[in-house]
Amino acid sequence: MSNFIEELYYGNIEPQELNTELLGKLKKKLSNLSKKEEQLTVRLNGEDKELFQNYVSAYIELSTMSNADSFISDFRLGAKFTYDTFVENQKG
Repeated sequence: MSNFIEELYYGNIEPQELNTELLGKLKKKLSNLSKKEEQLTVRLNGEDKELFQNYVSAYIELSTMSNADSFISDFRLGAKFTYDTFVENQKG
């Protein structure tokens, strides 16, 4: 177990690593999203363009915070499963 933690600490384990099947799908979605953003940016002028760019930035901030919260919650859930498996069973 400590070897796993050490590997994680030294960056040899990538928690956000995606499987290759999902990665391909995500790249397609990201490409489509980027094209749509580019099309909108070209069409908009002045205040509308600035408003849209602020919207995109706000969405990225929200998404980043949400993803971090999900990661933390999932990590805690995994720790609870591990605790229950190895510690609670020994008490009973």
